[in-house]
Amino acid sequence: MISKNAIEILLVEDDEDDARLIYRALKGKRLLNNLVHLKDGNQAIDFLFAKGKFLERKVSELPKVILLDLEMNGIEVLKKIRSDERTSEIPIIIITSSKENPDLQTCFQLGASSYILKPVIFEDFLNAIAELGCCWFVLKESMNKMEQN
Repeated sequence: MISKNAIEILLVEDDEDDARLIYRALKGKRLLNNLVHLKDGNQAIDFLFAKGKFLERKVSELPKVILLDLEMNGIEVLKKIRSDERTSEIPIIIITSSKENPDLQTCFQLGASSYILKPVIFEDFLNAIAELGCCWFVLKESMNKMEQN
């Protein structure tokens, strides 16, 4: 059973402005539940597997979704997450500034669930985050109900 304080969203984003934008978008759509923001992929791996400064964290309490910036060793982080059976099923949404990025195809081959473009227009970004957030949380909630039955 997941505790009341379990992390629901893990945001891995090195750009403070982008992180604030994502935070505001999620909060504005009431999707901001127990978000953890980490600034690089190494911190994310340590967090997920309770290493380094996250040694005291419960490994069993995994996020429901990971928002992963592609620009900061995102492919390597994705590989590590997908290669471990404890984390292999967590939905991972890639955050990228270009849908033309050749690494995006690699991310999908490695098991990324979706991606979000970092548009310049704030409202578009809000809508993209909200749509993906709603989809993932509705899907996850449905899956949890099915598991209980």
